[in-house]
Amino acid sequence: LKSNNTRTLGMLIPNSSNPYFAEIVHAVEDRAFSAGYNVILCNTNDEAHRQGSYLQVLAERRIDGLIVVSTGQDSTLPTQLAGLSVPTVLVDREIEIAEQPCDLVETAHMQGGQLATQHLLELGHRRIACISGPAGLVPSEQRIAGWRAALAAAGCDHGDQLLWNGHFTSQGGYDAMHALLRAGTTPPSAVFVCNDLMAMGALCAAHERGLRVPQALSIVGFDDIELTAFTSPPLTTVAQPKQRIGMLAVDMLLERIDGKRQGTRQVMLQPELRTRSSTAPWADTTEGAAA
Repeated sequence: LKSNNTRTLGMLIPNSSNPYFAEIVHAVEDRAFSAGYNVILCNTNDEAHRQGSYLQVLAERRIDGLIVVSTGQDSTLPTQLAGLSVPTVLVDREIEIAEQPCDLVETAHMQGGQLATQHLLELGHRRIACISGPAGLVPSEQRIAGWRAALAAAGCDHGDQLLWNGHFTSQGGYDAMHALLRAGTTPPSAVFVCNDLMAMGALCAAHERGLRVPQALSIVGFDDIELTAFTSPPLTTVAQPKQRIGMLAVDMLLERIDGKRQGTRQVMLQPELRTRSSTAPWADTTEGAAA
């Protein structure tokens, strides 16, 4: 153990108002506190200038280690991290820094996208839309890849005509669902939404359009934030092991700080489907329309 240990960890997150990140932070703080460490939390809003400023402050505070949760939108992060010579654990984003190898803990996002889509396929749905996060975000792109792969395997690949980009917010999901339902194509019978906040906005938009969920439209989210058990209807979603992500990030960091491990570790965690009430078997809603 280094003699000038401050027993302080730094943590960067992109959006403190997103419950997914908040739940990871909670797990990190609990694990760190039980090990005798304090955590300095910095909300970057994925802004390079703010991120750089926070990293400078953390360096001045002589933190013992750093946990970085990043959406991957900021291309300056590798350069900024290279200048901070402390053990670092990345969550959900692999960064190549030759002079400072980082540990990584992530979820198998592509598998999660496949789980969501396979669930809808098993319920008989074939026109399955996808509402994704901003283009270029690695976790979002991997979830889209899972959606595409599951559709292709089932022989119902409809290209990207049912793919809509949004923002990882409730408003983003709300706007994207309205846009999807206004489009001139045959509407989908189910939608895979790439995070739970967006799915909650999508639920609201469906209600406003007079579509009953799940009778007329099935919806699956991603993350399994606590609120999803209390939406109307409760949301079927792909669960990320958020508590395990936070605990592992701290454990991996302390191994490096305490000198118990020199080499880097990469851990891939498996997502799980949480089936609730927002999905149901496909029903041909056109039946009886001419009667």
